[in-house]
Amino acid sequence: MLDKRQFYINGKWVAPAAPRDCNVINPSNEEVCAVISLGDKADTDAAVAAAKAAFDSWSVTPPAERRRVVAGILAQYEARAEEMAQAISIEMGAPIDMARSDQAPCLPWHLQNFLTAFDEMEWVRPLGPHAPNDRIAMEPIGVVGLITPWNWPMNQVTLKVIPALLAGCTCVLKPSEESPLSSMLFAEFCHDAGVPAGVFNLVNGDGMGVGSQLSSHPDVEMISFTGSTRAGRAISVAAAETLKRVTLELGGKGANLIFADADEKAVKRGVLHMMNNSGQSCNAPSRMLVERSIYDKAVEIAAEVANGIKVGPADQEGRHIGPVVNRRQWDQIQGYIQKGIDEGARLVAGGPGLPEGMNKGFYVRPTVFADVKPGMTIEREEIFGPVLSIIPFETEEDAVRIANDTPYGLTNYVQSGDGPRRNRLARRLRSGMVEMNGKSRGAGSPFGGVKASGRAREGGHWGLEEFLEAKAISGWDSDAE
Repeated sequence: MLDKRQFYINGKWVAPAAPRDCNVINPSNEEVCAVISLGDKADTDAAVAAAKAAFDSWSVTPPAERRRVVAGILAQYEARAEEMAQAISIEMGAPIDMARSDQAPCLPWHLQNFLTAFDEMEWVRPLGPHAPNDRIAMEPIGVVGLITPWNWPMNQVTLKVIPALLAGCTCVLKPSEESPLSSMLFAEFCHDAGVPAGVFNLVNGDGMGVGSQLSSHPDVEMISFTGSTRAGRAISVAAAETLKRVTLELGGKGANLIFADADEKAVKRGVLHMMNNSGQSCNAPSRMLVERSIYDKAVEIAAEVANGIKVGPADQEGRHIGPVVNRRQWDQIQGYIQKGIDEGARLVAGGPGLPEGMNKGFYVRPTVFADVKPGMTIEREEIFGPVLSIIPFETEEDAVRIANDTPYGLTNYVQSGDGPRRNRLARRLRSGMVEMNGKSRGAGSPFGGVKASGRAREGGHWGLEEFLEAKAISGWDSDAE
């Protein structure tokens, strides 16, 4: 068992102000894999004070120097990538091959994209030819509190810490207490890369403790949060008193529109995407909307694909899905599966209980419901597990109506061989992102949603600008440039 009770504050690993142990559970076997401390107000205040003290110097550090330091974090990752994959796998249950190929590499992927955007940033730019002596200066907002989830830990840590540092902000990171080990390893990367003391700080804790303290702290200028919509609302309320900037990346209930002219692999692709990471992705295509003429065949394919997905321990190599993160999550998913049955959806794959042959670990059977009606609980609420709902539609208008009839608006998907139709749907679907025909978004594309999915835009230029303020300056001496 790992002893990870310390916090990283002002360039040092320090003991918590008061002992408050929290076990980190390996979801594959339900055993304790590490013990961390949950911080209290004294720890939060110390981290914020360190970040505030470091801001004056870091905020005016030349951009080239900030870039050099951040690039050093990438070098640290490249030397210790396997450690990062192992940490993610044991703490939240990602199968080790997936942790190596998808989870851990989120760090270099996003970091490189931010460096590309950073190199194109114009920190002091002209307002326009009509105002030759006006400039717009892009300046760091200040001390930022960063609160990240357990499901894609390095994805979210990188999407917040890296742009904050490049922008010239100083930060306090509160990772999820469910998956803290990868973030603590990231803190080691920052330290060994030479990030100056106080610029990056880490305090473990829960939402009611450190999360709330950061959200209401008078010296924190901004909160960037990824997690549940419920928690996002609470953070917004807590932050309102101090007029912070708040950026939220929240839940989703993505619709995957499959038309009769879609390619033959569209249904299989949709099921596998849904089940990836054991369904624990906010952008999962959890509602499969299928044109009526191919509906029966699509249900048959979806059931076959789901029944063929293997479930196994995170430390086992190979193609399979692992457990969900904890007992609470497992119980919640089981409740949704039972609700689907009770409300009359047709179970065609999976179902309640542990997979066959398993009696320990938080494993969920890959589950598919057909004949799901709009308004059913499993159609409306984010399940955050490997549970797919299939819904028939008659026309394009029908598909748009069903897809948009949700509180969420993160990612929608379209599968069709008709280019003009795809373009129409991409504009009509109410979401921050639309992916079509299995094409992933390109490097530097912003990640974020609308409505109850929050309105953050993380990644690339947009991700950098979330941590910057625009200052309007008149009377600029262009001869002195």
